[in-house]
Amino acid sequence: MFGTLTDKLDDVFRKLRGLGAISESNVSDALREVRMALLEADVDFSVARDFIATVKERALGQDVLKGIKPGEQIVKIFHDELTALLGGDAAPLVLDPPARILMVGLNGAGKTTTSAKLALRLKKDGRRPALVACDLYRPAAVEQLATLAREIGVPVYQPAPGSTNVLQCVKDSLKWLETQNVNAVIFDTAGRQEVDDALIAELKSVRDFLNPGEVLLVADAATGQQAVSVARTFDEAVGITGIVLTKLDGDARGGAALSMRAVTRKPVKFSGTGEKLDHLDAFVPDRMAQRILGMGDIVGLVERAAEVIDEEQAMKTMERMMSSEFNFNDFLDQLKMMKKLTESSGGLMGLLGLLPGVGKQLKQVKEQMKAAAGDDKIRRIEAMILSMTPKERSRPEIINGRRRTRIAAGSGNTLSELNQFLKQFSEMRKMMKDKGKMGSLMAGMGGMGGMGGMGGMGGGAGGGLGGLLGGGGGMPPGMGGGLPPGMGRGGFPGMGGGMPGGFRFPGGGGKKKGRR
Repeated sequence: MFGTLTDKLDDVFRKLRGLGAISESNVSDALREVRMALLEADVDFSVARDFIATVKERALGQDVLKGIKPGEQIVKIFHDELTALLGGDAAPLVLDPPARILMVGLNGAGKTTTSAKLALRLKKDGRRPALVACDLYRPAAVEQLATLAREIGVPVYQPAPGSTNVLQCVKDSLKWLETQNVNAVIFDTAGRQEVDDALIAELKSVRDFLNPGEVLLVADAATGQQAVSVARTFDEAVGITGIVLTKLDGDARGGAALSMRAVTRKPVKFSGTGEKLDHLDAFVPDRMAQRILGMGDIVGLVERAAEVIDEEQAMKTMERMMSSEFNFNDFLDQLKMMKKLTESSGGLMGLLGLLPGVGKQLKQVKEQMKAAAGDDKIRRIEAMILSMTPKERSRPEIINGRRRTRIAAGSGNTLSELNQFLKQFSEMRKMMKDKGKMGSLMAGMGGMGGMGGMGGMGGGAGGGLGGLLGGGGGMPPGMGGGLPPGMGRGGFPGMGGGMPGGFRFPGGGGKKKGRR
């Protein structure tokens, strides 16, 4: 999402940063390119026009600050205005009793799944949510919501089979809710292929009866220009209080996110970033603006890491690394933690998108991953370790030729692949025993004390995820720096900058001459 827009804005700003002085002429030329980029990203014409006019007025009317290049100042203005366009500050849910949330939108936008995602999010926040199935038209909609509710452990009201009166269904659900110990209720309503009078009349009757604290429009971020008319129609008819954008992990152009907030003046409250039920993020305009401008989202990355990483376990792993006792059990723990982190971010591409300056290189990374079959290599490494006995995992040095043959056969790998893996692991352990080399490795992690720098995201000796992607060099040039130095020193010990330093996955093609 936003990939094409980010690339084009990056090109424009690179030109501006190279200028020693800014004139009305080169500002106008740059903003003309920005306007074209916004229109190509499906941003509404009137929204793009007003946005460009505001940026131009500020850019030409502001004195250049001392010590700041003119081009950098315009980028700052653009960031501020983009943040304002997206809504300024994050907008929390209104959950005053009785805390009723009405989900509305067209078919295919993801209302039912989003309802379950929101219920799970409220549950994690300490609430006791319940779900109510009000979609009596779409086949299996009630069953889908019930299945999702069971998966997340939330009570759900299911109308009797054959029910057609939505308002009566809502009234019956309120009686059922009196028997449940809940303090937040999410109503999943029906949608249509397009907005029609019958849908609007039904939603109005439900809204008037429930008087919900929130009416959330669930909208597909890939809708394009149609998103504006859909948002305007729902807002005028039922008075939406917020928007949930789904499928932000896709490759659509993303103009809907910029247009809907500007047209309705209602905040985007959440964004769906993946198919799993925990892939629902609070929409923070400032952080989204940074991602669109290719600045990454460090805060989002650290929040995800805090959610999935067991800090106590990570600290133990780090201590073992420093004491040269690191074995295959520790390596497997690191691999699992890294997988959790990537899964919580919508995959490795989603995780990399949170790093500053990475956006423009994601296409290249995708091609490398496809060529190297990175996910398959992770599974093969796991299979090798899981095919070892507990004694072999704890004492890698006892793995002799006969044991190697058994492990290779049991994991579905060739003997040469296993030998390559064991050789690399042995070299890595030797490096850990050398305290000087280990200190250099830790320093290369960007000062985060572990998870910190995601330091091994380049290729070569810092290995990290570069080895995961195979391809004999890992990430494209310039992506090895990870997080900025000092970002949360000591925050997530033991992550080892991705994979342990110096490690490459089998089949990734060994070290190339001249690469380190």
